[in-house]
Amino acid sequence: MNDKIPRMISGNALVGDDLTLLQVEITIEHGIITAIDESNKVHDLWICPAFFNAHTHLGDTVGMDGVLSGDLESLVTPPHGFKHRLLATTPQKEIMKAIRSSAYLMVRRGCAGCADFREGGISGVSVFRQAVKNLPFQPLIFGRDGGEKTAEGLGISSIRDVPDIERIVSDAKGSGKLVAFHAGEKDDRDIEAALSYDPDLIIHATHASDTELKQCADHNIPIAICPQSNWILSVTQSRNNPPVQRMLDTGCKIFLGTDNAMFVQPDMLAEMAFLHTIYRIDPENAIRMAVGASTLLKEPFFIKKGAHANFFILNPRRSNLLFSKNIAASIVKRGFSIGSCKNVFNS
Repeated sequence: MNDKIPRMISGNALVGDDLTLLQVEITIEHGIITAIDESNKVHDLWICPAFFNAHTHLGDTVGMDGVLSGDLESLVTPPHGFKHRLLATTPQKEIMKAIRSSAYLMVRRGCAGCADFREGGISGVSVFRQAVKNLPFQPLIFGRDGGEKTAEGLGISSIRDVPDIERIVSDAKGSGKLVAFHAGEKDDRDIEAALSYDPDLIIHATHASDTELKQCADHNIPIAICPQSNWILSVTQSRNNPPVQRMLDTGCKIFLGTDNAMFVQPDMLAEMAFLHTIYRIDPENAIRMAVGASTLLKEPFFIKKGAHANFFILNPRRSNLLFSKNIAASIVKRGFSIGSCKNVFNS
């Protein structure tokens, strides 16, 4: 969009942190929402805050659906898992094309950014940035193998996989970097140790105990859940893992991610539908989880006066959504069936 010209968009919008459904006219100037005025004369459009995918491995797009069997360790655990061998032997130009392709799909599906765990050290971080250049897309990169020095954060696969972890985490925190841990994905044996480092983000917590969930809530440590990935990688066979409802009941801050693009399409609309269907999470909470990780950025994506404009627009008249009696529920349950969204993203 040309952010130099004031623009007004009207419709049925999910406004604020509470996603309150209001009929509004939204005024945007220089990419900033300068007014949100209620009106009973608005266009028949749905306006939803942009999603932020809380956990991705977009470089793994190069291995899409190539391997569909094997345990977690053989597939993704460093340094000898299938994905690591594949990335090591794939030309960087091909990885860059794959990342851009997945990022472009995410943009078309209402997602304006992601938190990506990037292998390959400093060059791996550079490849990601080049891949998403000129897209209306805000990456938050968690580097590995030294890549954290130029990334926004440090991404730990598991406390079990990284030697000299005390120094690595200390150096990252001393440099003002965010620190994220995979923990509790295949079992509960690395969660307590990960929490001892007071990370900025825990990924998965699929097998977290009530005590560990309370610690996350008390210390305001967000949890990025990746339900489809957990099922596909056979680290769960029950909606009790990850314990999403217990997380909510405990007061945890929950973000939604899609994890590895090798196995799961990085489509937040599809991920919300899975979360709602399997884990019975209500639509408003599902959307809040899909937007919530944008709080890791300086400017969250929730629709508020004074915030940057980051939202997408659906036209229900182009499908049977015209008959919806609950806009939030229809976005969550049926949004995946719609093609591209019309975006108003401030990259």
